[in-house]
Order: sequence, then structure tokens, then C-alpha cells
Amino acid sequence: MIATTGKTNLLGLTQPEMEKFFDSIGEKRFRAGQVMKWIHHFGVDDFDAMTNVSKALRDKLKAIAEVRGPEVVSEDISSDGTRKWVVRVESGSCVETVYIPSGKRGTLCVSSQAGCALDCSFCSTGKQGFNSNLTAAEVIGQVWIANKSFGSVPATIDRAITNVVMMGMGEPLLNFDNVISAMHLMMDDLGYGISKRRVTLSTSGVVPMIDELAKHIDVSLALSLHAPNDALRSQLVPINKKYPLAMLLDSCRRYMATLGEKRVLTVEYTLLKDVNDHVDHAREMIELLKDTPCKINLIPFNPFPHSGYERPSNNAIRRFQELLQQDGYNVTVRTTRGEDIDAACGQLVGQVNDRTRRSSRLIAARELSADADTAQNAASAP
Repeated sequence: MIATTGKTNLLGLTQPEMEKFFDSIGEKRFRAGQVMKWIHHFGVDDFDAMTNVSKALRDKLKAIAEVRGPEVVSEDISSDGTRKWVVRVESGSCVETVYIPSGKRGTLCVSSQAGCALDCSFCSTGKQGFNSNLTAAEVIGQVWIANKSFGSVPATIDRAITNVVMMGMGEPLLNFDNVISAMHLMMDDLGYGISKRRVTLSTSGVVPMIDELAKHIDVSLALSLHAPNDALRSQLVPINKKYPLAMLLDSCRRYMATLGEKRVLTVEYTLLKDVNDHVDHAREMIELLKDTPCKINLIPFNPFPHSGYERPSNNAIRRFQELLQQDGYNVTVRTTRGEDIDAACGQLVGQVNDRTRRSSRLIAARELSADADTAQNAASAP
């Protein structure tokens, strides 16, 4: 457990929250914009470095506030350019953040919870159970840490991080308020100025919160589908027993309709050998999604110890993709990235060791780009 200071952590405050904070300490609201730029544009966590803020206010802030991101436990860089950070959050648990470069795009995959309560059968995070929700500061702090590591401060148009996806550890819609605040900061010009089209939230299907999402934000949406019928999906994704496919897809269509633009749902489908990769499954999927404008991202399973599942053959993956494409679907197959640093989809971070740290086994953050084409070259892989 990380000791708390009792000070207000400004890192996770949205613009309205920051203005309210300055109101509460008898300061002008414009100070909110000044301080937010220092934090998010310049990566500053030292109030003394905020040179356009009066010394008296800097001293006041030092007494009552702080800018504190998660503790970086480790940072690894793959031979393919993928980066992975393991960070420790206030609960004492560790979570992962993964950066995936692809041409001019850099996608950062962010965690929302330590552990997960949904217990999807093929996901190692679910095997750990739920530990804690991340605070808004811990969610946006992953972007803050990554941005600084690239030297992308001050923020420029030619930035390293162009897309952010809420697809790491945890179910984002079960940490709703903190995730919403963090995503607002991602898109705010006083934060990271990322387009709403390039911020994506992925859900396993918490139907009431999908409907609630539309009242608060208009980011892109991805659905972790993984099965084309209720019987199989209830085995793989237990929340399906509460919110079956017809109900789930209705909620996704309602959300996408609120965006008022030609934006489509991204459907994620992890291919498991001899489980959900048959020709009949592809045909069921075609029928299931016929009324849902979408693009499909196929994810070959990356085995982890004692999972009980295997990766399908390349021929089976290609056959499944071709069947969907023949019916007019936009289908990509995700490229495996960062295997040499255990950052590929479904891999574990392994052991994090030193004399003061407890070991943690964590799932790697899922690496879907908001435009679902980071893996387009995999379609022609042998």
C-alpha cells in the first residue's frame, strides 16, 4: 500500500474540477488552465517550475496539493518498438501500460483496474480476481508517464501518442466515473488534445453502463465479443449470462447512433483453437452482426500457463477472416507485438522483483488501435 499525503492530487482533475478547486482556495478560475498546461503539456510535477504562477500561489499549492502519477516499477522496450510500463498504484497493486507504434500512429493501451471481476475464461487478469479501481489520476497518469518518456513535452502536433485505448487490465465500465474523467482529459486541449475518434473504450458488455456512457462522452467503442452465440459466449465471457447478445448489441447500436457520425463499432474476437474458430462460428457471426455497422479485429490467442486454450493455425485464422470478408466485413488480424518483453496480447508480465516489492503476475495490455488497422499486414502472413 502506497502512503497517501492527504493533499489534493491535481493530475486527475478535469478542467471543471480544476476550476472548482481554485475557487475553493480563493483563487481565480483561469489558474486552472495555467496549471493544467504545466501538468499535461509540459509534464511538470513541481509547482516551483510553474513560472507564470505567482510565488505565493506556488507556496499555497505546495502545502495543499500535489501532482503525483503512479510509481514506475519498470519500463521495457521491444525490438519491434513496443514499450511496456509496469506501474504501482495506490492500492499497492501493479498494472501495465503498453505502447504500440505503427507507422505514423502510436497507440497507448491503458489499464482501468488492478485485476478484473469478470473472469473471462481465456484472460489471465480475470484469474487474479478484482483488486481495486484505479483513480482518475492513476488512469490519466499512465498517459502522463508515457508522454514524458518520449520527450513529447511540450505537446506538439507531431506527437508520439496519437491514439489511446482503454483496453488494458480491468473492465473500464466498472470504474465508470474515473475512466470518464481520464478520457475527458485525454481529449481536452488543456490535457492531451487527442481526437474523440482516437480514444477508444473497450467493454465486455456491461449493458447499463454502455447506455450511461452516451450521456457523458462520445469516444469510440469496442466490444469484446469472442463468441457468436449465447451458449458459447456465456462459457467464455460469464457476464453474457446477465446481458445476452441481443441485449448487448442493441445497447451498442444505441450508443453508436448517438455519435451522429459515420463511426462504427469495433468488434474484438479472440480466436481459440477448436473452440470458436470453426467455419460455422464465422457464419453465425455474419448473421449476428448483419444489422450492426462494424469492423472486426480477429485476435489469435496468445497462450499463457494453465490457460487450457491454444492458438489456431494460420490457415484456420485466414479461413475465418476470408469468410467474414466475403460477406463484406472489414476484417483485420492483429499482429503479435512485443513478445520479447511479454507485451503481446494475453502474455503475462511475469515476476516483478526486488527486496521491497511483492511479485505480480499481470496480463499484458490489449493492443487494439482505435482504427483497428494496426495488424493489417498479418492478413498476408504465412
